[in-house]
Amino acid sequence: MRARLVLLPVLVLLAACERTEVFEVTENDAETGRWYSSELLGQGQQVFSQNCASCHGEQAQGLEANWRQRLADGSLPPPPLNGTAHAWHHPLSVLVQVISDGGIALGGKMPAFDEILSEEQKRAAIAYFQSFWSDEIYQQWLQMGGVQ
Repeated sequence: MRARLVLLPVLVLLAACERTEVFEVTENDAETGRWYSSELLGQGQQVFSQNCASCHGEQAQGLEANWRQRLADGSLPPPPLNGTAHAWHHPLSVLVQVISDGGIALGGKMPAFDEILSEEQKRAAIAYFQSFWSDEIYQQWLQMGGVQ
């Protein structure tokens, strides 16, 4: 089991290397202090509410008490995305890739959104859930190569 948990992030990173869209962040937005603008954040709230909140919670808090524990069917529940789980361990490119390809290959049930959401909408949803991250978590994410 432990080997699977170690291998999972490696597989996610390898999958992200297969197909990455170039999205360069050159500076933080003056208003938000982060890579995304207030406009993108507003769009993200709508995208997240319509496509993600039913599984991840309206404020990305997650809906399962223990998101690390497998469900009865063997799948992993949707994790919180608000900075209290592991989403902040992954760069922007991987977060976009998981939204695009879904979470089935990673042990979850999340469907692929590649044909449903545009690249801008995917980044907007990420901006929205990142808005719940503390400044400390956001800075750690940046130091780990977050905007790559």
